[in-house]
Amino acid sequence: MRRPFSFSTETQLGGAMRPIKTAVSISAMAAGLAMASAAWADDAAPTVPYVDSGRLLLTQGVSNIEGAAGGGLATWAVISGYGTKDAVGGNVHATYVNLPSYTLQDYGAAVGLFDRVELSYAREEFDTGSTGAKLGIGKNFTFDQDVLGAKVKVLGDAVYNQDSLIPQIAVGMQYKHNEQDAIVHAVGAKEADGVDYYIAATKVFLNESLVVDTTLRFTKANQTGLLGFGSARDDNYHPEFEGSVGYLVTRQIVVGAEVRTKPNNLGFAKEDDWYDVFAAYAINKHLSATIAYADLGSIATFNNQRGVYVSLQAGF
Repeated sequence: MRRPFSFSTETQLGGAMRPIKTAVSISAMAAGLAMASAAWADDAAPTVPYVDSGRLLLTQGVSNIEGAAGGGLATWAVISGYGTKDAVGGNVHATYVNLPSYTLQDYGAAVGLFDRVELSYAREEFDTGSTGAKLGIGKNFTFDQDVLGAKVKVLGDAVYNQDSLIPQIAVGMQYKHNEQDAIVHAVGAKEADGVDYYIAATKVFLNESLVVDTTLRFTKANQTGLLGFGSARDDNYHPEFEGSVGYLVTRQIVVGAEVRTKPNNLGFAKEDDWYDVFAAYAINKHLSATIAYADLGSIATFNNQRGVYVSLQAGF
């Protein structure tokens, strides 16, 4: 019998069925967002002070797992919502990631102020399913994390400066609070809470139908904070790279790929970099859907964590 908080080093590739209530919960939220946005089509949008949805379709990106505007894994320099410099914008999102040994459900909201400042919130629920029993922490044990973010555009414009190679540049921070303090300390994390800092550069090349982002993140996070921050052997900030490349197939569809490197602080298990290939479809400026195939490598000694990522976003 395993001791509590011990971890298996045996690779697990299959899996048990995910809890039905998790799938139902995400599906219900997604359906609600879809119906709300479908009722607010572009040609029938009401006139609201400080709301203009004046930016080009898909140029706000989508909501990433930490709630910020970007790709699914990476944070971009763009500001959430379609509001111009004279208006506000915002989004709500729901995301579900199904892996062989775990699932992640994620939901949140972001607001963009005058195409300059973004404030965001995301709730991450990382369900260990039957793997939790093998890890010694209990079946269906869930790591819950809240992420509060702030981003400020400091230079350039991702879209409208087409005669210049200067990208849109933004700086930001994300405060992350993990509710499983005892568990994350037991696995070797130094802290349950932490703050990431980043600088992002994003450019849309309209003639080439390309969007390119590079982001430098300074972080102590273990598995983006789901397993706490730092460790006794390494409690330093590490510069990590996030990158996205997308091709605009049409004005409503973008396909592409992402990479996100991560520190390797914990002694009991290695931490791999993350990758995905994605397709996003914007029905209009109020509703978009993203599907991706994500390779998250090894998570808490369970290797080959590859699976489907789906996300729905509604906003203005």
